[in-house]
Amino acid sequence: MNGTEQEHRSGERVRERVRVLLADDEAMIRAGVRAILGSAEDIEVVAEAADGHEAVELTLRHRPDVCLLDIRMPRLDGLRAAAELHRVSPGTAVMMLTTFSEDEYIAEALGSGAAGFVLKSGDPRELLSGIRAVAEGGAYLSPSIARRVITHMDTDRLGRRASARARAEELTAREHDVLALVGAGLSNAEIARRLHVVEGTVKTYVSQILARLEMKNRVQAAILAYEAGLVAPGEDEG
Repeated sequence: MNGTEQEHRSGERVRERVRVLLADDEAMIRAGVRAILGSAEDIEVVAEAADGHEAVELTLRHRPDVCLLDIRMPRLDGLRAAAELHRVSPGTAVMMLTTFSEDEYIAEALGSGAAGFVLKSGDPRELLSGIRAVAEGGAYLSPSIARRVITHMDTDRLGRRASARARAEELTAREHDVLALVGAGLSNAEIARRLHVVEGTVKTYVSQILARLEMKNRVQAAILAYEAGLVAPGEDEG
């Protein structure tokens, strides 16, 4: 995250604001989302884009902590923009704006590197929580979307669980513990406190887990943790 903690002269630790790039082709939607984000003192919109291509260009220019992408945009849609951002700006977390009619895109977006999903029609507090979660290296799904993802996974639970458990067995004991906490929705800082290690160590473990399991992001890892039975429904904190 670009907005790291800084030391005041007094020694007090404070966190800089989360820098967000907002991309949506509808001006009224952008205005509404910008107003919601502007209500939070710890979040600022550093740039706005009307399509995916512009979102990629502005991300490279401003290096925001989070890029909030609408799925349906001209020139370059949100799915392709998410994949491109994952390639050219891996330090920027991608969060998708979606509607119920676009549920079929969720799996594809997960594969494109998105770390979170929020509904345009959802509670504004979900948007703020999601922005903060992905900015800290976590993952976030609006509750309604999470239920749909879990329902989809449940259609082939036995086969997926066996496969997920086999993949989880490839990890070391400590990586296994970290994966379970990722699945519970904890950020790197929260995992570090839980395991009594420094945050940098957690980041290393997460990177090792993603590489070993050939996954692009924490959302995919969290889903595998659920499928493997490492975290139960309702246990997640994000």
